[in-house]
Amino acid sequence: MIAERGPVPREIAEAGAIPAQVPGSIHTDLSAAGLIPDPYLDENEKTLSWIGLVDWTYRTVFDGTGSDADDWHDLVFAGVDTVASIRLNGVEIASVQNMHRPHRIDVTSALRAGENELEVAFRSPIRAADAASLVLGARPHANHHPYNAIRKMACSFGWDWGIDTTTSGIWRPVALESWSGARLADPLIAGDVVDGVPRVRATASVEGVLEGLRARLVVAGVELEVEFDAEVRDGAVLIEGDMPSAELWWPRGHGAQPLYDATLVLLRDGEEIDEHARRVGFRSVEARLEEDADGVGFAIVVNGRLIEIRGANWIPDDAFPHRVGRARYAERLAQAEFAGLNLIRVWGGGIYESDDFYAECDERGLLTWQDFLFACAAYSEDEPLWTEVALEARAAVTRLASHPSLVILNGNNENIWGRQEWRWEGRLDGRTWGARYYYELLPAIVAELAPHVPYTPGSPFSPDRDDRQNAAERGTMHVWDTWNQKDWTHYRDHRPRFVAEFGWQGPPTWSTLTRAIGDDPLTPESPGMIVHQKAITGNDKLTDGLVPHLPLPNDMDDWHWAMSLNQAVAVRTAIEWWRSLAPYNTGTITWQLNDCWPVTSWAAVDGDGRRKPLLFAMRAANAPRLATIQPGADGLALIVTNDTDEEWRAEFAIARRSFDGASLAEQTWSVAVPARGIERIDLDADIATAQDAAGELIRASAGEGEATAEWFFAEPRDSSLPAASTEVSAERTEEGWTVDVTAGTLVRDLTLLVDRIDPAAETDEALVTLLPGETARFTVRGATDADPAAFSDRLVLRSTNDLIGRAG
Repeated sequence: MIAERGPVPREIAEAGAIPAQVPGSIHTDLSAAGLIPDPYLDENEKTLSWIGLVDWTYRTVFDGTGSDADDWHDLVFAGVDTVASIRLNGVEIASVQNMHRPHRIDVTSALRAGENELEVAFRSPIRAADAASLVLGARPHANHHPYNAIRKMACSFGWDWGIDTTTSGIWRPVALESWSGARLADPLIAGDVVDGVPRVRATASVEGVLEGLRARLVVAGVELEVEFDAEVRDGAVLIEGDMPSAELWWPRGHGAQPLYDATLVLLRDGEEIDEHARRVGFRSVEARLEEDADGVGFAIVVNGRLIEIRGANWIPDDAFPHRVGRARYAERLAQAEFAGLNLIRVWGGGIYESDDFYAECDERGLLTWQDFLFACAAYSEDEPLWTEVALEARAAVTRLASHPSLVILNGNNENIWGRQEWRWEGRLDGRTWGARYYYELLPAIVAELAPHVPYTPGSPFSPDRDDRQNAAERGTMHVWDTWNQKDWTHYRDHRPRFVAEFGWQGPPTWSTLTRAIGDDPLTPESPGMIVHQKAITGNDKLTDGLVPHLPLPNDMDDWHWAMSLNQAVAVRTAIEWWRSLAPYNTGTITWQLNDCWPVTSWAAVDGDGRRKPLLFAMRAANAPRLATIQPGADGLALIVTNDTDEEWRAEFAIARRSFDGASLAEQTWSVAVPARGIERIDLDADIATAQDAAGELIRASAGEGEATAEWFFAEPRDSSLPAASTEVSAERTEEGWTVDVTAGTLVRDLTLLVDRIDPAAETDEALVTLLPGETARFTVRGATDADPAAFSDRLVLRSTNDLIGRAG
């Protein structure tokens, strides 16, 4: 790898050729060579901004000896990021301009026996995007680069949570594939359920000589065959058949996830000459839109069952996505399961996620929703963009549609809504903005290649394209006015049918924050903190959303805890409210599960992979059996949700209590909640009405270890919440510690920030509210060498009381 044209620092130019890894990127190669600091630390993002303005060239040599043994030779690039000229032995064999699709290049006539030189010359992505925006015509977009002018990962140019890398590189594998006779091209094998019967369908194109070929599909020992002269036309093969003995694949929480090995084989004279293998599952999926008296509901239906969606949005797990492999996907998706999620939405400003990601979701029963890669911008429908989009969409659908977890292919993120409400019309000045992609091209490709996967034109969307596209009562909704303009209690102002995005910001864990930022002093507005806060007026919004509930701390440790806590409580409040509206509301997808670098953001898992308090809040709010107290027109009600296959019988003890634990009024409720059902009871007036709002709460409990709900009559800052009094006992275990915390006073949202003891440590519990005399047990993994007293440290053992607690 070598720097060519652009503002190259002297030390980089003098370094000459730099070793490059494939898959890889310019940034990671420069970092590995010791030529640049870690882009994720301090203010390095700014000092490394020159990289995206430079042209870079990769060169290598390989041996072509023995190539005459095959008839055809293809260079196959699984991913080139982004605008590049590819040359073999000094001759250009391809000019590419799309990060999101593979490139197969016939090099049969260019390949030499012996040494061959391969060169990939990248153009600066910033300059390429700027130039393309002039050719195509300027169009509205978020952030500061015209990312919508080229087919590159949008968030590579920076986002309101993302670092601006604008890197280049060969980000997915490259290989020389040699073959003779014939080969399978664009193969797809998928399972479906038709009229209640599992059915398999395989399609492919065949390149080469078709004479004498047969195709065989083998699934779980069952063989299906076609002869090319009778059942193949123009080199396209289709094999399908019923698999009545196959078991159905279900989302997690609804059943098992059986997967079957499936192989499509190409044969000539009985000899196998090519094959394609996948693991498939059998399920039917419907994105159900039903008109009713309240509007148009949206629901995801699997195998005929409406699934209550408890989801989260997903961004690339690293700003350099080539660094994310199967083990990291497994870790992150295990955290999704911990949070009670059953769906992951892959957001449209990132990538078409890898087969490793989807394989993990298949095995775990995590439903997946993949956006096509359009986000927060207007897109030209002119060439060369139109053809590139068509090719990338066909490649993505062909690769991903085998996965049973894939239940939605979605046209874009916020573009239809954006055109309506972000004042695009005047700026477009009559130019195209992407409508033909979302309403014509993409649904046609999905219908042709993957009829078993539902398509939606956008997120948010309303079924009638002329309607308002972010209407609460019709289709899907993104709820961002609350974070941007209001206090989080206003989540309860919204009654959406389905929420595909909403969220609240908070900092990364303390260990991640202090690893990435070395400011001295460290403050919310110190230089490194500002570089790692990408939201417009983000710190102001954090403050505005905090002070109705808690005083704004002057101490950085308390500021970090306050903002982390407020993020968790905000999202927990929203999810519990919207779940209480079922079946009117059928799901929530929190923004967002993960981060791509250390940053203040909406994520529940930070850029170093650590659990933030938000992840625990999501776990509580997404519990299959949930009890929550909510306000309504007639006062307070206890609402219980049962998202399991069994009836839930419970007896709730409901009491209004003073902060010292004394019962002031009581009632009981014996309830039988049907499977996948919801029940509610209006609370008695003497329970729902406080005599001393500052010093009372409602506690409703179905018993120890069962569902519990609480309602505080006053905001913490306006309450009589005392300074926390606790007794802590910590005992070592093989994996870490068992920590018991007994409350001497009411303790609200008790949390152990164990990463402050050991950055690798984690606990199984957080945000626990205790009445006086109650005990919470925390199981801690890691921190094996810690002093037991560390768990009592004021910076480790935290609660809401710490932020407003009053002595006495």
